[in-house]
Order: sequence, then structure tokens, then C-alpha cells
Amino acid sequence: MGWMVLGGICLLYFLLLLGVGMDFSVIWLLAGAGSVMVGLFRHFGKWKLPKTVSVAAGGCLLLLLLVFAGIEGLIMTGMFAKGESGLDYLVVLGAQVRGTVPSRALKKRLDTAAEYLGKNPETKVVVSGGKGAGEEITEAEAMENYLLELGIEKDRIIMEDRSTTTSENLRYTGELIDREKKIGLVTNNFHIYRALKMAEKQGYTHTVGVAAPSDPLYQIHYLVREFFALIKAAGKGDITL
Repeated sequence: MGWMVLGGICLLYFLLLLGVGMDFSVIWLLAGAGSVMVGLFRHFGKWKLPKTVSVAAGGCLLLLLLVFAGIEGLIMTGMFAKGESGLDYLVVLGAQVRGTVPSRALKKRLDTAAEYLGKNPETKVVVSGGKGAGEEITEAEAMENYLLELGIEKDRIIMEDRSTTTSENLRYTGELIDREKKIGLVTNNFHIYRALKMAEKQGYTHTVGVAAPSDPLYQIHYLVREFFALIKAAGKGDITL
């Protein structure tokens, strides 16, 4: 019964994510379908797996859970990062823009950056992001417009408008500013750890995280998605875990 309930919860969450167009939501469909199948098998199954197979499967599952828990622990080390005062630059990493308007996730990053900039008037900010599908302007331009509306002076804003990934955000930003300066990376809390590891890999010598909040309703999805994003980044050599 427990597997069936778990499967139902996962499927409902999938529908919620699908309704808002959340990427990678299919993972909850797979988890839900798998849980329901296990529940049905346990309830109606007429035969049992051999003990050796059952023990081996349990051991593999335990190992996977330990790896998952360990990586999630690393992700969570950056979730409450507040940065430090007197940074030379903030770098706001790009996220989706809907037409010309920053998405909710990107607005949270920009609001966090604006709050920091208000308290540290000597700090400049790099808005980093190119133009993706469904975006009428570059993410950098949308971010600059938003910060200007919040009262941030134009001469404090540096635009990097070529990048389409986090790795490119950092690479192209590193061509505009000195990577040895004191730099704060502004992104949503679940993304901080990966961003800092990428910056380290690319030769930034003094970077700190400045964590923006995430929507609580989607937080668990973000954390699960970030697990796979970290594995992918490590596999590509973009980070070292």
C-alpha cells in the first residue's frame, strides 16, 4: 500500500510540474510509474525473487541512496550562502526570460542582487545570459532592465550576453572582469554549489555564493534535478566533486 501511495504522490507532483512547464518533470512520472508497478507486484505477485537476487537488488538500491544522499548533502552546503560584504563584483547567472520579462526564478536572483548592491555601493554587477528559445531579448538585457527599475545605476551594470549555460556564464564573464577579484555568484540556492565548483574549475580564485531563494513548492524538484545536473557536469569535466 505504501508503494501505491508514494506512486500516486509522485504522479500528482508530475502533473503539477507539467502544468507550469517545468523542465525534467518526467523524472516524477518515471518514479510514480515505477512505484505503482512495485506496489502492484507486491500485492498481486504470485512468486518471489530468489534470495540472492533480492539481496543484490537491495544492496544496489542502498548504494544508490547513499550516493544520492551524499551529493544532496553537497548541494545543501551552498543553499544558505550569504556572501561577504565589500565584494568587487556580483555575477548574476542567467535563467529563463519569458518574452522580455524575467522568470520568477530569475527575479529572485535579481532581487537578491539588488539588495546586496544597495548595501555595498562600490560593488559592480555582471548580468550574464544570452538569448534562448522563447526569449525576445537576451537574458542580460532583461536583467539590466529589471535592475534599472529597482534603482541600480547603469554604470554599475556590466552585460555579458553570449552565454547559454552556467559554464558559459562563467567563461564569458571571465573575459570581462578579473577572475582574481572578490566575486559573488548570485543564483538560486540549489544551484550555488555547482556554480562555485565551476568557477573554481575555471580559475576564479575568490568566489562566494550569494543564495537567492527558490519557490518552496518546487524545491524538492530543484534538488532532485540538481543531483543529475551535478553528475552530468562532473562527467563533462566542468566540475570536480
